[in-house]
Amino acid sequence: MTAKIRRVCCILLLIAVGAGVGLGAARAEPIAPDPNNAQLVARGKAVYEEQCARCHGSNLEGQPDWRHRLPNGRMPAPPHDPTGHTWHHSDKQLFKDKLSDADIWAVVSYIESTWPPDIRAKQQRMTRP
Repeated sequence: MTAKIRRVCCILLLIAVGAGVGLGAARAEPIAPDPNNAQLVARGKAVYEEQCARCHGSNLEGQPDWRHRLPNGRMPAPPHDPTGHTWHHSDKQLFKDKLSDADIWAVVSYIESTWPPDIRAKQQRMTRP
């Protein structure tokens, strides 16, 4: 094999590897919420409906009288809409130990997609390290 052919083969191999890395990155799991990513929001809505809506409400509304303790001492599930306190917490605190990291980011993306811009901005400030 001549030097020129080897160079061409090396270049083609690098292009192929680079393309593979690019494809892998496109399929990577989320590492942060993105309420502007329609695909991530759709995934989050599906996970929310399956895992969270039973207590937190199908419209993110929470349980009735969520600010007052139940007779058993527990607090009712709070809303995740802008009237609740979800946005008062950093992204890392939400759903910890309940869902996979990827599903957490998806659900948080879905929830944040329902908030008005001013609430999103306040929560993002709280999330920054």
